Amino acid sequence: MGLFNIFTKDIAIDLGTANTLIIYNNKVVVDHPSIVAIERSTGKLIAVGHEAKSMQGKTHDEIKIIRPLKDGVIADFEASEKMIRKFISMVPGLKGGVMAPALRMVICIPSGITQVEKRAVKDSAIHVNAKDIRLIYEPMAAAIGVGIDIQQPEGNMIIDIGGGTTEIAVIALGGIVSDKSVKIAGDVFTNDIAYHLRTHHNLYVGERTAERIKIEIGSALEELDHPPEDIHVQGRDLITGKPKEIVVNYKEVARALDKSISRIEDAVMETLSQTPPELAADIYNTGVYMAGGGSMLRGLDQRISKKTGLPVFLAEDPLRAVVRGTGIALKNIDKYNFLMR
Repeated sequence: MGLFNIFTKDIAIDLGTANTLIIYNNKVVVDHPSIVAIERSTGKLIAVGHEAKSMQGKTHDEIKIIRPLKDGVIADFEASEKMIRKFISMVPGLKGGVMAPALRMVICIPSGITQVEKRAVKDSAIHVNAKDIRLIYEPMAAAIGVGIDIQQPEGNMIIDIGGGTTEIAVIALGGIVSDKSVKIAGDVFTNDIAYHLRTHHNLYVGERTAERIKIEIGSALEELDHPPEDIHVQGRDLITGKPKEIVVNYKEVARALDKSISRIEDAVMETLSQTPPELAADIYNTGVYMAGGGSMLRGLDQRISKKTGLPVFLAEDPLRAVVRGTGIALKNIDKYNFLMR
C-alpha cells in the first residue's frame, strides 16, 4: 500500500458538458471548454479546450469540432478519451518522470446517469491510467463545494445548473432524499437565443455568438436593477444571405429564455413537493443554494426565489463549486467514501 501511495497521484475531475475542470494538490490546474478539434482523415487530435473553441464554426471540411459530452454524459467515447488524456497531460505535477504515475480519480457525474453511462466514464478513466476511480453525484459535490455540511440531520436544497443538465436535490444525513435531473441548462439557453434571433430577426448566428450574448446580456427577468447595455450582434441574414448586424437588449433575451427557465422552475417545485415535511421545514429556514455556470444568469436567483417563496443563495464561485466539492471529497476520501459510487 505504501508503494501504491508513492506512485499514485490524486486528481479530482468535473467532467462537464461545457467545461472540464481538474483539481490537483488542492488547486484548479485545468479549466477548459469540453471541446476537441480532430482531423477527419487521420483521427489525429489537433486542439482541445480554448484553442479548439476558438476554431468553432470556422473550420474547413478536414477539421471536425466535437463536444464529446452531451447532457452531462459521454456521447463520443473516443473523442472524450483523447480530451481527458490531453487535459491530464496539462496537469503540472504529472509531467516528466520516467514512469507515468497511476492515478486515483474522483469524477463527478449527473444524478440521473445510467449504469451504462457510468461504465463509459470509468472506461475513459481506465484508459488514461486511472487505477482507482470513484464517482460522486454532482448535487453532492456542489453541496460540499458551497460549504453545506451534508452529514447533518438537516435538509438542504441545491440547484446545480451546468451546461447540459440542471441537477436539483434535497440532501440530508449524507444522502439525496429527493432529486430531479432535467436536460435544460446552459446549452439550451444558448440554443434558445440562437432560435429567437432566427425567428424574430432572420439572423443566423453560430453557437459562439449565441453564447456571447448569453454571457454579456443574458437575463431571467425583464426588469433588472442594474441592466446590462445593449450589444451589437453580427450574423448572416437568412433572406438576403448577406452579413448583417442588429442591436439586442437583455429584455429580448429574457423573453427568449422564459420557457426553458419555467421548466427549471417546475422541476424545482416538483422536487420540493416530494420532500418530507420535516426537511421542507428545514429548507424554509436554510433556503436554496445555487451553483454551476448556468446559475450566473442575471436575475435567475431572484426568479426562483419569487417562485418558491424561499431565500436563494448563489455560490461564491458558481463555476467551480462542483469541482471544489469534488476536490474536498478527494482530500477527505475516508470521510466521504460512503458517497462514492
